[in-house]
Amino acid sequence: MEQLIRVIARALVDHPEDVQIQVKEDARGLVYELSVHPDDVGKVIGKQGRIAKALRTVVSSAAVKERKRVNVDIISE
Repeated sequence: MEQLIRVIARALVDHPEDVQIQVKEDARGLVYELSVHPDDVGKVIGKQGRIAKALRTVVSSAAVKERKRVNVDIISE
């Protein structure tokens, strides 16, 4: 799952070397925290959050196969 998020995020940004993912587990299930270069945050979120929503949809669909609850949080610093 982490590799899927990394591949998609690196394809979207101008600074692919700055893509970082941390995995945490909480009451919601697995949470993948995606952080990118500050200049690339808008590219990962997209207009009105469309790209972020699509990313979350793809990851959630892949997680269904593994019967896991997965969330993707985009960290902007």
